[in-house]
Amino acid sequence: MKYFPDVWYRFQHSTYQTWALLFVLSSLLILTGCGSSRPVPSTTGSVATVPVSTDIPPMTTPTGTPTPTTTPAPTATPTPEPQQARFAVIGDFGLAGQPAADVAALVKSWNPDFIVTTGDNNYPMGAAETIDANIGQYYHEFLPDGTSAYGPGSPTNRFFPVLGNHDADIANGQAYFDYFSFLPGNQRYYTVDRPPVRIYAVNSVYWIEPDGIKSDSVQAMWLKEELAASPDTWNIVVFHHPPYGSAYHGPSSWMRWPYQEWGADVVLTGHNHVYERIMIDGFPYITNGLGGGARYAWGNTIEEGSVVRFNADHGAQLVEATEQQLTLQFITRTGEVIDTLTLER
Repeated sequence: MKYFPDVWYRFQHSTYQTWALLFVLSSLLILTGCGSSRPVPSTTGSVATVPVSTDIPPMTTPTGTPTPTTTPAPTATPTPEPQQARFAVIGDFGLAGQPAADVAALVKSWNPDFIVTTGDNNYPMGAAETIDANIGQYYHEFLPDGTSAYGPGSPTNRFFPVLGNHDADIANGQAYFDYFSFLPGNQRYYTVDRPPVRIYAVNSVYWIEPDGIKSDSVQAMWLKEELAASPDTWNIVVFHHPPYGSAYHGPSSWMRWPYQEWGADVVLTGHNHVYERIMIDGFPYITNGLGGGARYAWGNTIEEGSVVRFNADHGAQLVEATEQQLTLQFITRTGEVIDTLTLER
């Protein structure tokens, strides 16, 4: 009987070991997720992980046949229109009557862009009572609308006068300044830009010019600076008293400024009721005073450089300009061409 208990004991002990082993294996299976591939976190070290590739091949979308694109033809750059100006110059015209009417008809027949005067716009004394009859009666189409009682005007001003001595005989020219209130600047001297031409209206009536009329005056320095700033246009300086002249009034030496040196191309004046072109060192000084007032005789001395002189009839100047050429013609009221001057660049 001693043998049996020992066998039984061994059997029981072996059975317990077997169950214990099964229990341990079952526990391990549970802890490892029953064979799951997920890593088991560790509290004592890092967990080695298997790198997973993220390089996923891009999906390709099938495309159709490309549609051909028509390339537009290049747009041609427009050629700028050549600059041109066409205007009239009248002088000592402001006396209502047949000569003034005839000259006005001549001027209008040219269909000018604008009109420039060389002064004495309102005879005999520059009074307010006579100014519209002397000017607006004949040229209201060129004045701003509403200026003249004689008819409708222009949407923009196309009439550019300078002061003459007869415009300032009463009240220092107040009627002139009132009638021409639309003029730029101080109304006494100013510029007009009409490419390719630039007009420089200057005041030579010394008793109503606070900025002076000598070649070193405020007015003269203004002209010098303006001319220097405009080298690429035809620069035309206009005022009343001629620096050189052969007719009744003779020359007005106080207006002998260095216009050519400063950059002017021509000087236009009035005062002497004649037409005269004088060339001084190749530079033209033109007197245009036959716009309507009484005509003058020639003086005893003919100015050196005087190449054209005319006083037999009234008339006006037609000026035409391109970028390369400036042409000035004096034409009588009957259509006779007295003088043609052409300047070229």
